[in-house]
Amino acid sequence: MSATVATQLVASLAQHGVRRVFGVPSESFTTLLDALYTAEDPEFVAARHEGGAAFMAEAHATASDRVGVVLGGRAVGAANLSIGVHTARENSTPLLVLVGQLDSRHRGREGFQETDVAAFLGPVAKHAVEESDPRRVPAAVDRALTLARTGRPGPVVLSLPEDVLDHSTSAPPAAPRTLTRPAPSPEDVTALRRLLLGSQRPVVIAGAGVKHSRAEDELVTFAEAWEVPVLAAWRRHDVFPNEHPRYAGHLQMGTHPALVETVREADLVVALGARLNEITTQGYTAPAEAQRIVQVDIEPGQLGKTYPVELGVHADAGCTLRAVGKPGEWRDPGWAEQRHATYRRVTTVEPAEHADRVDNRQIIRALRAELPADAVITNDAGNFAGWLHTFFRFPRARTYVGAASGAMGYALPAAIGAKLALPDRTVVSVSGDGGFLMTVQELETAVRLGAPIVSLVFNNNMYGSIRMHQERRYPGRVIGSGLGNPDLVELAHAFGAFGARVRADAEFPAVLRTALAACRPAVIEIVTDPAQISVWATIDQLREGTA
Repeated sequence: MSATVATQLVASLAQHGVRRVFGVPSESFTTLLDALYTAEDPEFVAARHEGGAAFMAEAHATASDRVGVVLGGRAVGAANLSIGVHTARENSTPLLVLVGQLDSRHRGREGFQETDVAAFLGPVAKHAVEESDPRRVPAAVDRALTLARTGRPGPVVLSLPEDVLDHSTSAPPAAPRTLTRPAPSPEDVTALRRLLLGSQRPVVIAGAGVKHSRAEDELVTFAEAWEVPVLAAWRRHDVFPNEHPRYAGHLQMGTHPALVETVREADLVVALGARLNEITTQGYTAPAEAQRIVQVDIEPGQLGKTYPVELGVHADAGCTLRAVGKPGEWRDPGWAEQRHATYRRVTTVEPAEHADRVDNRQIIRALRAELPADAVITNDAGNFAGWLHTFFRFPRARTYVGAASGAMGYALPAAIGAKLALPDRTVVSVSGDGGFLMTVQELETAVRLGAPIVSLVFNNNMYGSIRMHQERRYPGRVIGSGLGNPDLVELAHAFGAFGARVRADAEFPAVLRTALAACRPAVIEIVTDPAQISVWATIDQLREGTA
């Protein structure tokens, strides 16, 4: 029996293991929605905003290790979900972005919500195309799903005019193709081993390439054999177990100077599936350009893109680690032990309880103590995240879902996407008040779906990171960063979620336990001191120039 383009597309998604399609319904793709209604798989998840839907799809893909799919309509829907496309590109997440376009007969005639979707989203996507010939849509779907997963994964945009979806097609569903992962050449392996054997203070900066290769265990074996400390690239916390004696810390905004010294003192920096972007390199200062750098990346265009490299290896991270093998000789563990000891010294929080105030360090310490080891953390952008990035320890792989793009509003919808992918795992989102209220409407989505996530909201009534930059550059001249917030506890109740407020860190463990036991979405507002603007500075210190 002949299928329609819409039913063939849905069957292709099912063949690729897609369990959910996220989006906001639109008249641009009612035919596709009807095909989803009929199919057993995938399920359509309606969000309250396309930006939230895109964040859910991106996080669902990360947590499930499959292609994420988000559906948006025409110009408005495409514009709203563009933040998720950018996030998927920065995170190297395989994401299929389906945009329902207006009827192809009306293109170029100022049709309702007409825009060139491929031209609009192309600059932030891995690939973007519009296909208006129904005979070519099945091939376009197959190519889009393949492109999203191959090489450096990323978002692929496929714009489909609404009139093509009803057309008949005899094309079979697109089956997933076997992915090939490039292995390093024998010459590259020999060169890399020579550089490692000749170094006294090597360091690995591990990035998304390790995670996408699922090579976390191989990295542990490598670090132990070669006695090399491992630093996590920006927002790749779980790439290496944080309690392991070869872990040396996370390169973030405001990294403690003692951890940055691990990079600056190294005589060989191995960027393993890491892009060496601005944040990871502390504004391109660590490493210095004069340092010896090896870069291993599955995308050849990344090699030497931000730094000149002594050796560029176009290869999959896991294949490279296995090919390099063990050193075959004794390696001095002193350097690696020293760097791990430094990490523990500057990131360990001694237990304390305050009945009169919130110390964010104690909140993070208690959060780690109360959660199971396999709990998944998602987080927003903002200065509040500095405490999480510095003091929370991720003991296992696949326990963090974050946005390397630094997008505000990510944490709550990402937690929903992660929870749907991993229903048996505890999922906690961590936000500031600014980011939380950007996508708070998705709390209704969590309640409707029965997704029992816990959202921590550090509330200082401001855009904290912006305030910090203002105080640093223009002390006392504050504009636009102060906020007025609703009662977040009552807001949670209005959505049908559990809500509680913490005014002292001594209260937090019991409140968290209650929220986890509530078996429904929960919001915990944590009232924080606005004066403590970052992990390492107060507003007064910034104004006085002492921080």
